[in-house]
Amino acid sequence: MEVLGIDIGFGFTKATNGKDYLVFKSLMGEATDIQFRTKIGSTSYLNDLHVTIDDKSYFIGDFAEQQSNVRQFTLDQEKLISDFVKILGLTVAGTFSEEYVPINLVSGLPVGYLKQYYKRFAELLSGHHKVTYHNPDGSTFTRRININKIRMMPQPLGSLFNMMMNDDGKIINADLSNQKVGVVDIGFRTTDFTIMDRMRYVERGSSTMDTGISKSFAIIANKLREESGVAIELYRLFNAVEGGTIKIRGQEYNIANLRDQVYQHSAGVIAGDIDRLWAEDWDIDVILVTGGGSRELANYLEPMISGQVIHVENNVDARLNNVQGFYKYGRYEWRDQTTEIPETATAEEE
Repeated sequence: MEVLGIDIGFGFTKATNGKDYLVFKSLMGEATDIQFRTKIGSTSYLNDLHVTIDDKSYFIGDFAEQQSNVRQFTLDQEKLISDFVKILGLTVAGTFSEEYVPINLVSGLPVGYLKQYYKRFAELLSGHHKVTYHNPDGSTFTRRININKIRMMPQPLGSLFNMMMNDDGKIINADLSNQKVGVVDIGFRTTDFTIMDRMRYVERGSSTMDTGISKSFAIIANKLREESGVAIELYRLFNAVEGGTIKIRGQEYNIANLRDQVYQHSAGVIAGDIDRLWAEDWDIDVILVTGGGSRELANYLEPMISGQVIHVENNVDARLNNVQGFYKYGRYEWRDQTTEIPETATAEEE
């Protein structure tokens, strides 16, 4: 039995089996014939993700952004579930799976969407599947995937479990498990807020707000469109926003000041949400700031938060916080199980 953590976000899809990691943009495109390839650079299929699932071929992630004429990207939760979860989830599962070894999978959804979508998420991925991967040299190989069990949880809890547990699923941070912890998970489209009080989930203090960094990206994209006349897709702004400059049709635009202004504003909105949502939870011991968006907003947000704030070190990819915790929780959940090859697959619900 293989334990796999998968986090399918609006910005990026992340997965780990505790040893290896895979991260790519949550972007799909039509597959097309590429007439010429050089032998310079990497020849790994993981860098040019091209898969066939249910007799339909897709380019995935950066490969779709670079090569596909028609690309799919969404900030809509319903569309993410219906159109993206199966393709992106099976793409990553196949890269980690071994033939005939069942996979027990842990994943999460934004707090506000968990109740509505967790059953559909599990139904889409559970069971037996086949994924064909296309190598850059034209050869292919097929992985047969058996997703045996699926455990779903509110997304921010992944970061908490990541800090509490080691890779074997054992609790090594007893302080966190005995405290009242607030988690602020800043994603691409949403920001999630969750409270765990001595490992008891607090519904009252848990919610989802549409205050992810995509709103900041949209403001920057609109400004660039006004100045350059080019409408830039949000998923193409990651490097430019991080670096503070972007080159459009040969002209360089400095967006550092605008970025800082919109990040400051976004941090203020999130801080206001914390104050309102957790007004009655004045006894929170620590607040964990996490999520891919925390890399951008943490420096602006932390001075606005009343209380003790902890966050991941700068040398750690904050996008992986949740998915690492999903994996560790899976090791805890199924620690006594041995490898089996069941006749049918089931989806566990929580």
